[in-house]
Amino acid sequence: MNLNYYDTLIAVADDCPVGGAMEPEPRGGKKTVAVLQFEMLDADPGVLTQEDVLFESWLRRQEPAERSEEELAELRARFFTKPQACLRTSPLPKKYGWGLLFDGEGRVRLCPMGSEEYKRIVAGEVPEVRVLKALRSSRAK
Repeated sequence: MNLNYYDTLIAVADDCPVGGAMEPEPRGGKKTVAVLQFEMLDADPGVLTQEDVLFESWLRRQEPAERSEEELAELRARFFTKPQACLRTSPLPKKYGWGLLFDGEGRVRLCPMGSEEYKRIVAGEVPEVRVLKALRSSRAK
C-alpha cells in the first residue's frame, strides 16, 4: 500500500488560525508532532516521502531511541499494516501555516503559505500540481 502523494500541494486548512507560516514550539519541554515534522522537513527538504514523515514522527516519540536496522524495518512494516492518517491531518498545514508540496517522486518539502510559489499553486497557475486542502480542525458551521 502506497500512502504517498505526487505533484500535490496540501494547502493550509480553511480554519488555520495563523496568517503566515510559523515555526511550531515544543510544549511542556517536549517536542510535539508539529515540531518533529517541521524539523524533519526543514532539515531535509525534498528528501522524505509522506510515509517517511509519518513513520519517523511516530518513531521519534517511542522508547528506546536506538534500534537496529532490522528492528526499524520490522517496526515500519508493522506501522503501515494499520490505517494511517495522511499529512492532510498534520498540524503544520492545519495550525502553523505551512503548505506541504510533493514532487513527482512523492518527496515532500515545506511551502509557506505567504510565499509566491504557494500563492501561484493555490491560484491554479501551476496546473501540473494538484491542490488538496488540509483537514479542518473544527467542523464546518
